[in-house]
Amino acid sequence: MLPWWAGVALAIISYLILHQLAATPKVTAVQPGQLGGMVTGMMLAAFASIGQYLLPFFCLLGALTSFLRRRKREGLLNEVTSAKGADALHGMSWREFEMLVGEAFRLQGYAVTELGGAGADGGVDLVLRKGNEKFLVQCKQWKATKVPVQIIRELYGVMAAQGADGGFVITAGSFTADAKAFAEGRNVQLVDGPQLFELLRQGKTGAKARAANTAAVGLAAPSPPPASEVAPSCPLCESTMVRRTARKGVNAGSSFWGCPKFPVCRGTR
Repeated sequence: MLPWWAGVALAIISYLILHQLAATPKVTAVQPGQLGGMVTGMMLAAFASIGQYLLPFFCLLGALTSFLRRRKREGLLNEVTSAKGADALHGMSWREFEMLVGEAFRLQGYAVTELGGAGADGGVDLVLRKGNEKFLVQCKQWKATKVPVQIIRELYGVMAAQGADGGFVITAGSFTADAKAFAEGRNVQLVDGPQLFELLRQGKTGAKARAANTAAVGLAAPSPPPASEVAPSCPLCESTMVRRTARKGVNAGSSFWGCPKFPVCRGTR
């Protein structure tokens, strides 16, 4: 669950600590009442002499697993984003699909917790956090069947129970008309295959553009744009932007242009 370098660091630290504990204790005369402490010390040294090699081994094994999983995610992301269309999402397993969705949100700046699941049709698959906000994600790697409204209602109920700020239902296919109607006006975002594909491409290629965008917003004057100004296009997805007012941070009260697809797309001007 940790970055690979954290596993390596834990291996080094655990070895150094246990190596000190495993040092052979000096043989001294045992005073009355000290026998129990001496036995405890000897047992601790015996366990440490084994653990100084065993625990770092498991830490390094975890680091290797983390590194390989990171490489697998990057390879999966590169494979999909280099494709010509969303059809690339159809040829993977449900587990790979969840991994890919997690990468899409990581590229958008979210902290992602992968809950995993016993099968392809589990409940909440990912938990997203950004600041104090919490979002729940349900992944449906369905190609032929449209995601019905029952799935959206299920997630909406879990969101209410857990006090989540929003939720996402993401599929490689599409949604029924009833599902779209239920999600409209609620804090549930439906993301179909083409939208997910575009989100991945944005995250892969738009990091520099987002950073420049954020800097531009931070340096902008706090005066609102003129009413006659024509709404610009989003620099990330080219949607027509909407005027918003910052509620937090140093620019609180300032107006800016935001993408209407927020939080899926975080383009700003």
